[in-house]
Amino acid sequence: MQPQKSPNFLDDAFEWRRIFAEAWGTFLLVVVAAGAGVVAAKSNGAVSLGMAVVAPGLMVMVIIYFMGTVSGAHLNPAVTLAFAMRGNFPWRRVPGYIAGQVIGGLAAALFLRILFGTIGLLGATVPGKDVGNLTALAMEIMLTAGLVNTILGTASGARNIGSNGAIAVGAYIALAGLWAAPISGASMNPIRSFAPDLLRGDYSTTWIYIVGPILGSLIGVGFEFILKGKATEAGAIAAQGTLLRKIEEEERR
Repeated sequence: MQPQKSPNFLDDAFEWRRIFAEAWGTFLLVVVAAGAGVVAAKSNGAVSLGMAVVAPGLMVMVIIYFMGTVSGAHLNPAVTLAFAMRGNFPWRRVPGYIAGQVIGGLAAALFLRILFGTIGLLGATVPGKDVGNLTALAMEIMLTAGLVNTILGTASGARNIGSNGAIAVGAYIALAGLWAAPISGASMNPIRSFAPDLLRGDYSTTWIYIVGPILGSLIGVGFEFILKGKATEAGAIAAQGTLLRKIEEEERR
């Protein structure tokens, strides 16, 4: 019996599977990222700041390993926009991916809200004590630009896949949180921040975590163009073809 071949990332027939993967992956990311703050408050500090910021990085690394080949493990509207702006992801597929991410993020926040109420601000990202909104905005822009460069530099086409991408992206998220979380919360992800704000009904700083990652994504794509030039469709497809061949070879073993 011949092994079943992996679905082509460009095949529209499997888009429902990819959107489901984005929803489930984003749920796991947000439930860990926001949940760390919730559990820290619930347990009177048993979860330290270091633990809270490393956990999302580890979760993203794991998600890339188990579903990166399905949807690309974007998990973040800013990342999906970056892949599209870079030319590696069709714009017509952007709304579906973002819809999946929004659904997953809101489901995670609702899960935490049902279990714990709004303790710990429901894990919301807010500017640190004595940190102005513009300072937090600048930090989110810079952090997201670095994240986008890390992702674009290690991805294959529009997918985060393999050991290099998983470790690099997960490590970047953890590293950014270790030093920048006290300033802005180191969100770098609009839905990660919007979901808890929606469920707790406080939008006073939500704009920071929507505008910041989007601007950072634009800058990151611009820097990627400076570093590597224009991405071509042929290059993206060639990278994808190499990946699919490797997957098929592994399946035959």
